[in-house]
Amino acid sequence: MPVLNKAGLLMVSPANTYPALTKPGTGEAHEPDAYRPSGKVTYFRVVPADDMQGAVGARWAQKMGAKAVYILHDNGLYGKGVAAVFQQTAEDIGLKVLGFEAIDPKAQEYKSLMTKIKDQNPDVVYYGGTTQTNAGQLVKDFVAVGATGKIMVPDGCFEEAFIQAAGADNANDRVYVTFGGVPPEKLVGQGAAFVEAYRKKYGAEPEAYAVYGYMSAKVALDAIKAAGVKDRWAISAAAAKVTYEDSALGKFSFTEHGDTTMSTMSGNMVKGGKFEFVSLLGND
Repeated sequence: MPVLNKAGLLMVSPANTYPALTKPGTGEAHEPDAYRPSGKVTYFRVVPADDMQGAVGARWAQKMGAKAVYILHDNGLYGKGVAAVFQQTAEDIGLKVLGFEAIDPKAQEYKSLMTKIKDQNPDVVYYGGTTQTNAGQLVKDFVAVGATGKIMVPDGCFEEAFIQAAGADNANDRVYVTFGGVPPEKLVGQGAAFVEAYRKKYGAEPEAYAVYGYMSAKVALDAIKAAGVKDRWAISAAAAKVTYEDSALGKFSFTEHGDTTMSTMSGNMVKGGKFEFVSLLGND
């Protein structure tokens, strides 16, 4: 990011959700200025950040009846960041936090950890991590030691590969996933048209981030068109002014820091070996 920012090259992300990439006061003291050595914003994202996702996850857990939670994370910027927000919100709203600890994302198994967690009997185990940082193995071992309760994960696990890694029988009716937006089948208007076009072209259902990738490319192309000149700085400046009254993701623009103005998030669960939409989150 700093190298491309120095060069004035526009960056548009469909999936980066670490808050401190853009938001002052949400990370280390040098963030996000360290990513903007030019002093200008050249990085934008079309997905809500984790300072929203972790908070709505904790509130959703409480809404589902949870009284006590155990929080795990993979010690990465994304995983630890969203887990920390979940922890802070949980404490603020009165959920009992039984533990907050990092795992080794390369470990072969976590049965001893899950046995320890089982003995504390949390209503929800929250894992700040991704499919690639062993979320599936955590679910497997949670079930293997006979633990009960729900498992909640963030959008880094919102992909079919996570269900495959966990095993559908282990994840069914147990795993809940937050996502910074709505799943493809719940998109309307231009979003629904995108899903239909995707199905027609590829003969498959789009995964959750497909439409975000599409909109990231559209923002870049629209910025190039709006700038009207072959100049990187002009294109980045044009991206900051992009506004959509209607798009595949609905109405949105960008804040002064490059964040989307969209705030809709959704809660999903694994049922019948597939993700199933449960409800919109963050609106109450």
